[in-house]
Amino acid sequence: MHSSIATALLTVASSVLAQDFSNDGNYGSPFPDTTYPGFESTNPYAIAGSLSNQTSPPKYPSPWGEGLGEWASAYSKARAFVSQLTLEEKVNLTTGTGWELDRCVGQTGSIPRLAFRALCLQDSPVGVRDTDFNSVFPAGVNVAATWDRGVAYARGQAMGYEHKGKGVDVQLGPVAGPLGRTPEGGRNWEGFSPDPVLTGVMFAETIKGTQSAGVMTSAKHYIAYEQEHFRLVPDSVNYGFNITASDSANFDDVTMHELYLWPFADGVKAGCTSVMCSYNQVNNSQACQNSYTLNYLLKGELGFQGYVMSDWLGTNSGVASVLAGLDMTMPGDSNAYDSGDSYFGANLTVAVLNGTVPAWRLDDMAMRIMAGFYFVETNITRDPINFSSWTRDTFSYEHYFVGEGWTQVNNHVNVRSDHANLIRSIGARSTVLLKNVNNTLPLTGNEPLTAVFGDDAGPNSNGPNGCPDRGCDDGTLGMAWGSGSAELPYLVTPDTAIQNTVLAAGGAYESVLSNGALDKMGSLARRANVSIVFANADSGEWFVQVDRNLGDRNNLTLWQGADEAIAMVAGSCSNTILVVHSVGPVLLEKYASNPNITAILWAGVPGQESGNSIADVLYGHVNPGAKLPFTIGANRTDYGTDVLYTPNGDVPQIDFREGVFIDYRAFDSHNSTPTYEFGFGLSYTTFNYSNLQITKLDAGDYVPFTGYTSEAPTYGNFSTDPAAHLFPANFSRVPLYQYPWLNSTNLTEASSDPQYAAPGSFPVNAQNGSAQRIPKAGGAPGGNPMLYDVLYRVQATITNTGSVAGEEVPQLYISRGGPHDPIRELRGFERLSLQPNGSTTFSVDVTRRDVSSWDPVEQDWVVRNTTKRVWVGRSSRKMELEGVLA
Repeated sequence: MHSSIATALLTVASSVLAQDFSNDGNYGSPFPDTTYPGFESTNPYAIAGSLSNQTSPPKYPSPWGEGLGEWASAYSKARAFVSQLTLEEKVNLTTGTGWELDRCVGQTGSIPRLAFRALCLQDSPVGVRDTDFNSVFPAGVNVAATWDRGVAYARGQAMGYEHKGKGVDVQLGPVAGPLGRTPEGGRNWEGFSPDPVLTGVMFAETIKGTQSAGVMTSAKHYIAYEQEHFRLVPDSVNYGFNITASDSANFDDVTMHELYLWPFADGVKAGCTSVMCSYNQVNNSQACQNSYTLNYLLKGELGFQGYVMSDWLGTNSGVASVLAGLDMTMPGDSNAYDSGDSYFGANLTVAVLNGTVPAWRLDDMAMRIMAGFYFVETNITRDPINFSSWTRDTFSYEHYFVGEGWTQVNNHVNVRSDHANLIRSIGARSTVLLKNVNNTLPLTGNEPLTAVFGDDAGPNSNGPNGCPDRGCDDGTLGMAWGSGSAELPYLVTPDTAIQNTVLAAGGAYESVLSNGALDKMGSLARRANVSIVFANADSGEWFVQVDRNLGDRNNLTLWQGADEAIAMVAGSCSNTILVVHSVGPVLLEKYASNPNITAILWAGVPGQESGNSIADVLYGHVNPGAKLPFTIGANRTDYGTDVLYTPNGDVPQIDFREGVFIDYRAFDSHNSTPTYEFGFGLSYTTFNYSNLQITKLDAGDYVPFTGYTSEAPTYGNFSTDPAAHLFPANFSRVPLYQYPWLNSTNLTEASSDPQYAAPGSFPVNAQNGSAQRIPKAGGAPGGNPMLYDVLYRVQATITNTGSVAGEEVPQLYISRGGPHDPIRELRGFERLSLQPNGSTTFSVDVTRRDVSSWDPVEQDWVVRNTTKRVWVGRSSRKMELEGVLA
């Protein structure tokens, strides 16, 4: 790049990447270049805006919620409630009480005076974590593989009812971060897809479904939390890495808006009540105290009306985080679990009393929390919390860690209802048929001898919950590991389900469930008429290490010695079916080309009904209609991105030089041929695409939003005398518990906040409660409402040309036509059910947002004057119909 052009671009990029005061320090000289072997974006903004040690801009004040759109009623109720609160009661709403000191994984203080019990916050995005008599649902990546909005809503609603039945107020999910920048990312399976549109739709529908059950959601992890390695210092040190702060994701404003922020905009528009900020830094400012991402983007541009909570121990300061937009700290402890200290709690009381945190800012924190509550709840009366996260025993300690308050903590309430049927259906409808030579599938069940092979077909000998937080890979993979997991009520293995199916049909059945028993596998496979071999690949969260994988996968190969097992079986049986349970992409090139492997299915992480779900597909009870929510490449290097496995400095710098080019966008841009492309999936029937129609609608011109907020409101008064805020007389304290009262009338002594500072020492506008200009791209939850105007309607006719009923997912792709844009991007899809010879219309409304590009200079979306081509096809590579938006 010419030096003068590079300087100009870097100047523009720096205008949106200037120093944020919440950055915890200057890390000195640049670290070595850490670009991974792969691809750089062609967009000069992406290159200039993805530099190591770049910084994030200060954006203040933190916008106050105003009850925009559907939030008006919730804000009215919250206003009436918050107006009654004392200073300490407001602080109690914002502060977790401490780790293992109450029943839920996160619990706020209560307001007994108003009969408001503590808010219970509980994992996970697949089911109620750390309890019993709950269901375990298919993972988010499976939901994405269905490409079915209704599935996302139904699963969200069912999970919401189960959380509600346990007394949970906030379900910690769903997940849009990680998005899936690197295929090895440990928590990708908790989310949906590396495509922002597919993720955005499933994210939004899950939010709506969960909240329809009266449970708040926590849309997470915001933002650019794309790997597990180096997310937290203590875990990193425990693993032998010498770092001083969590890793920094460094990237530009275009990539932020067109990729990572996109699904969060969908979540905000859908009404998510809270957003969880992540562990990583964004452009060298901690995500939970990054004023640009929290104040400007989330609360300003996206018009988010709910509250921001920290991930557990993700709060790195008190006053700085509050002014940068953090509304709730979890689990309440600072620096370490059960530390006895908190950045909020009494320190927040001090900060309000001494003026470092304006009263209006605390009021806004309380208002946002209570508005979120009233957005899904009708009144403050709720059923009690009926479980303990820390023990399955019926009787134990209320304050578990310190051993106080012996009582009944578990009522063992069964909340599963009939959800097993839904789970089984989702598991089957999310299974992707990748290969099916000469209609090998479906099987009949009465083949003379059916043989099943592999560790992944059988049980964990220690039981389905034999490893804490599912932190092992023993037996079949029904659930990956970490805080995104839940206790399985049971796990139906493929061995059990297939055996039941075969025996019911009168066939013979044998299995070898150890990948180490290669000779026995070969002997059985030589006799079998059909051999079904199961294999998996696991991952999870950084705090658990499995087979030397620190959350993130070390590779994209199969686990448990599965390659040797597959080679033995396929070498011995010319009718071998491969079933893969995995958290994401695995390398399948050699199996796709093996003539003895006649069928391949990807079954993901299907939850408790795993075996029944795959049996339903293998034997034709369900015709597969799922599509891959990611690309399966021939080589690991084809993805162009990778995990940073070794620190490149005291503060690991992860430079997103690829910009928006991840997954299929990278494959398309660099003309890499995948084994199976994004959106690919076969069926037991066939479909025809015809009659493309493009209709231009009169939506009018885009108008950037103009306007100001009101002045920051305050609710209620409080005494400024520190003596009025001391602990009440004769108050009995629980050790290590976080309380809002002071120990001393000396405000400096009463505060342990390391970033305590005198009034007036903060950035310009950080304490300014006057009316503020709303960003041009803002104006409503989800952004400027005109972004969602429908500009075109694209339709096509889909016909089932086969002999059995089936489901197809036609996909709409658009080229925005710019020189640095992806070749094509998903912009619409629909899962359609069709009888033989039946036809239906596939229809997608193309919004202004779908054809817009982010302009970092204008700080707004623009529709550029370029030719915009559209395709309707079966996948990202198989385009059946083509046209132009004119």
